[in-house]
Amino acid sequence: MLSNMTTSFVQRLRANDEAAWFELWETFGPVIRAQLMKWGKGRVGVETVRDLSQETLAALSNSIDRYDPSRGARFSTWLLAIAKHVLGDEIDRRMAMKRGGGKSKASFDETWMVAGTALGVDEAYEAAVFRAKVEAAIRAVESECDFTDFAIYRMRVFDGQSGKEVAEAVGVSEPTVSRRLAKVRDLMRVRLREVVTTYSFTREELEEAERNGLTLNPNPASGTDGPAGAADRSADAAFDEAIAEIYHRQMQLRAEDNDLTSGVR
Repeated sequence: MLSNMTTSFVQRLRANDEAAWFELWETFGPVIRAQLMKWGKGRVGVETVRDLSQETLAALSNSIDRYDPSRGARFSTWLLAIAKHVLGDEIDRRMAMKRGGGKSKASFDETWMVAGTALGVDEAYEAAVFRAKVEAAIRAVESECDFTDFAIYRMRVFDGQSGKEVAEAVGVSEPTVSRRLAKVRDLMRVRLREVVTTYSFTREELEEAERNGLTLNPNPASGTDGPAGAADRSADAAFDEAIAEIYHRQMQLRAEDNDLTSGVR
């Protein structure tokens, strides 16, 4: 059964909530365009890829009523199947035009709802979808955080600066840097949990964060001495490291996507 957060988001999409549509486009647009370019193998241009990625996201919300969670499809599989459908339909249409005839849109084959590798789902694609979720959480945190707090987090985690360097740059003490860093990290865990829940259909997807070093429910004994406190600090350090790696990979994807679409008008 879909979570309440997933259902609420889909309801916003179906109500043509522009903010929800932008959120979906901003989060998964680059991943879908990269996959379409890979599949297209030069048969479709950049402008067509952009149009098809929009069609994919539109079809995504329109097919939610047919989703059957008992069949085991992941959110990522749903995205991939719809993208493959719209690309195949476009290529078939072009081939029909070359033959001098038209072709109506193919009906949507719902065999994608089952778990498996028939669609060509691979680890690289799954990882890209997960990173997109993490980036969405980062954007959410940045938008609601105090500017200085997030700047401290950015310098400390994303830029890899030491606590002393950050303290000197911002003009605060190192303990203040640590407190503000912890504040943003706590919010990051909350928003990441929300995003992962919204864009997850299966238990396996819900557990992806933990498998990628992003502990969302750390030991509550934060800041204490002894083994419990040390373990908690270790989890925080691993969380920051994983977030930083994902952030930098997403920035690379964003740069490639901007290069891809910069000439599209």
